[in-house]
Amino acid sequence: MTMAETMDNKSGNRPLMSFVVTYHNEDISMLRECLTSILSLSLSKAEKEVIVVDDGSDICPMNELMEYGDNVIYVRKPNGGLGSARNLGITIATGTYMQFVDADDYLITAEYERCLDVARYKNPDMVMFNFTRNNKVEQNMTVVDETPVAGVDFMRQNNLRGTSWGYLFKKDVIHNLRFPADIVHEDEEFTPQLVLRCERIFSLDSVAYFYRVHSNRITTSNDNRWKLRRLDDTETVIMRLHRRSDTLPYEERQALRRRIAQLTMDYLHNVIVLTRSRRFLDERIETLEREGLFPLPEKAYTRKYAIFSKMVKTSVGRNILLATLPIISHRK
Repeated sequence: MTMAETMDNKSGNRPLMSFVVTYHNEDISMLRECLTSILSLSLSKAEKEVIVVDDGSDICPMNELMEYGDNVIYVRKPNGGLGSARNLGITIATGTYMQFVDADDYLITAEYERCLDVARYKNPDMVMFNFTRNNKVEQNMTVVDETPVAGVDFMRQNNLRGTSWGYLFKKDVIHNLRFPADIVHEDEEFTPQLVLRCERIFSLDSVAYFYRVHSNRITTSNDNRWKLRRLDDTETVIMRLHRRSDTLPYEERQALRRRIAQLTMDYLHNVIVLTRSRRFLDERIETLEREGLFPLPEKAYTRKYAIFSKMVKTSVGRNILLATLPIISHRK
């Protein structure tokens, strides 16, 4: 019996992997590159399911996808944002594991194979991996000790990267969890809650995902209204996760509150570099204070966190931060 047949038997003939590719007005050449990277993986046709969710693009790309035949499932929906597109993908997907991919990005095939091997042989709930913006990545041949940890332990000991394309995960773990459809930064609310549901997480050093940076990407917009929405939505995520933490058992609550503290630090950092306004910074801090989210917990999570959390507590420190923090690249 082949490994593919073994996996089919274990999963009730479900594909091993469902790839959900979210698409909205990206250049069709980028979508093709994305799909080619997925279809190049060492997965048989029965082991994979590739779903393109078109979130109401101005021009339907269906004709451009005809060349892929039944290797790609295409669905189109009214524009509702990334969260709603990914939620539709969750509903459609039948694979044992899922992977989200943005249409203007792609998988680094050789590196992603290591993640697939963990999914095939080690029964993970989640496999995390690294990303790059460099499209000339050398294959990583380093062998590491891949030992699983529970999500609650991972979050208590590590800073979490919230991007939902930075891991593959077992679909059955998700249960009723879905992306919020009313905000940007939807994965920052989704990912920590998913991680807490996982009992076996493997964190690999594989650089398996290429994140494309280009001027018209939604997360690189310099529009002032867009900056304000980014900040407002991040604040919303922080408040929601904070309220959610109050309902959790102690260990999970402590794990989620580390993530909340990290998000809050990043949020205040972005308030500074996106607005350069002391008045605006003070107003946002007052809102956090009313919710019990400021001052930031005095923890040595990272050196950056320890320094920033001390400085932002004082008037002098805030002035120094406003004068010295560099302009950041705008990422999710």
